[in-house]
Amino acid sequence: MDGRKRANIKPGLHVNIVLKEDQRSGERTEGYVKDILTNSPTHPHGIKVRLETGEVGRVKEILSEL
Repeated sequence: MDGRKRANIKPGLHVNIVLKEDQRSGERTEGYVKDILTNSPTHPHGIKVRLETGEVGRVKEILSEL
């Protein structure tokens, strides 16, 4: 599924995100969505979310569906 569409993202979803400080390296962080921070329906770099760990980044890959 596409991490650039807000409709695809739900709290509790298992995702890979790229943190702000990792944008240059592209290193991904795995976790579960707690909050969706992007209000627009789409974003070219991925929807911004907060993970349950408190980390904030843009969704690059959805690992599992609810």
